[in-house]
Amino acid sequence: QILKIDPPARTTRFAQKAAFDGLFASPGRFRAASSALRLYQRSGAQSVVRRSGVLGKLGLDVQEAMLPELSKNFLIPGKERWTAQGERRGTVALLSGCIMSTAYADIHRATARVLARNGWDVVVAPEQGCCGALAIHAGDFDAGRKMARRNIDAFENPEYVAVLSNSAGCGASMKEYDHLLRDDPAYAERARLFVTKMMDVTEFLANEGLQVQPGALDVTVTYQEPCHLVHAQRISKQPRDLLLSIPGLTLIEMPESSLCCGSAGIYNITQPEMSSSLLDRKLGNAATTGAPVIVSANPGCMLQLQAGVRQRGWNVEVVHIMTLLDRAYGHAG
Repeated sequence: QILKIDPPARTTRFAQKAAFDGLFASPGRFRAASSALRLYQRSGAQSVVRRSGVLGKLGLDVQEAMLPELSKNFLIPGKERWTAQGERRGTVALLSGCIMSTAYADIHRATARVLARNGWDVVVAPEQGCCGALAIHAGDFDAGRKMARRNIDAFENPEYVAVLSNSAGCGASMKEYDHLLRDDPAYAERARLFVTKMMDVTEFLANEGLQVQPGALDVTVTYQEPCHLVHAQRISKQPRDLLLSIPGLTLIEMPESSLCCGSAGIYNITQPEMSSSLLDRKLGNAATTGAPVIVSANPGCMLQLQAGVRQRGWNVEVVHIMTLLDRAYGHAG
């Protein structure tokens, strides 16, 4: 019997292959596509397209609603560096990634400022690229391995005390480079050494300790745990410790904080109905706290939660934990 693949499945596979081999494999091409998307958002074309109803007819309305607002200034590897303030403790390298560097570049800069305030020189290593997580999630391991090799080459500098990610999904995948490249004679040992330096930024700051006390923020928040942070990396206490280091901040725990929000890499695109159901449950749990701010530590979760908040018309901010810390240090002067 001949196995037949339905047209939507073929289209999805073709689109994934084009994305991983075309866009995500090349930081330059990804930034070019992101620039085009930013023009679409800021030129007024997005409003016109949404009012036209064409997105619904094409079955793209849910996916288009998930699009983040692109940053005004992308973070380009090798172009920016932050100098340690106070007593210098060493140099760390920051993963720029793809989505984070274009949609959430401000979070990268907030992360770097917090690290610098606590004694770390921060570099965005040139020649780095996408972490490979989305390709690996989709089962394209060859594309994932190519991206892993590129990043190992880029971050292989003895000056770097640690390689840091503020994206839980990226960090989880990069911590498994040693497994991904275990059969590669040229990279297996290099991958093992790389993994010993790879850390989530909340993990790093909690382990190394804050050198400077954050300023006060009179704010009530609830914390949504990204699956790739709490389940994959087993990091749960550290983000909470950092939040509670901010004077004046009140943390109200939501029920089922570690339950998936429905983003799960590209799950919200491939399985929109189940993803929407999980999002409803997550936001329902968040609403029970009454907190006006939902804190997370992963871009996929933030995209999902921000889209859900917009759809419901809630006056609730979804913010990355490093942005909140940066605000606290701003208040400290």
